[in-house]
Amino acid sequence: MDLALQGSLFDEGDPGREEPFLPLDGTRRTTLGAGAWIDVLPGWLAGADGLFQRLATRVPWHAERRRMYDRTVDVPRLLCFYGEDDPLPDPTLEAAKAALNRHYAPQLGEPLRTTGLCYYRDGRDSVAWHGDTIGRGSTHDTIVAILSVGAARPLLLRPRAGGATVRYALGHGDLLVMGGSCQRTWEHSVPKTSKPAGPRISVQFRPRGVR
Repeated sequence: MDLALQGSLFDEGDPGREEPFLPLDGTRRTTLGAGAWIDVLPGWLAGADGLFQRLATRVPWHAERRRMYDRTVDVPRLLCFYGEDDPLPDPTLEAAKAALNRHYAPQLGEPLRTTGLCYYRDGRDSVAWHGDTIGRGSTHDTIVAILSVGAARPLLLRPRAGGATVRYALGHGDLLVMGGSCQRTWEHSVPKTSKPAGPRISVQFRPRGVR
């Protein structure tokens, strides 16, 4: 497994910054329409490249194969899932989930409980257009928080009913939170690219019953 990652000059953090996470009241909220919204906070986590290296080597990554029409294909990324009672592979993820719950649980009405990780090894790894609609996300408003570590990759969002695509480059400790009706009225993807792309790990925090 290739763990090469060119560190970001911005990942060293502010010398005067005592906490690993920026205050979440600094997020920028964008209303997408149809009850959907996203919050974005670039550089939320200081030291994100170090976290990438720890996760890349410590997480028990596995490859999956899925049925696609009339054939079975490799899922183009590595995966790992932690249920609500599973210890997370790094204390920084426990701290991140706790910080997100302090900020969002009053709005959501429940805490974020599960943690999914995706490892995009290079530009050939991707995830197709989808919403997290397995479970309650197909019928209820919810929140999915994504912490990105490693090299930046574009995350795209588009309305299911048709319309313009929204694009964010996420990596090096950036946070993006999808809320409201976003999972059922919008789709998101990480497209393949033929351009040079370093490895990235996406950490998704979700409430119970949302996948």
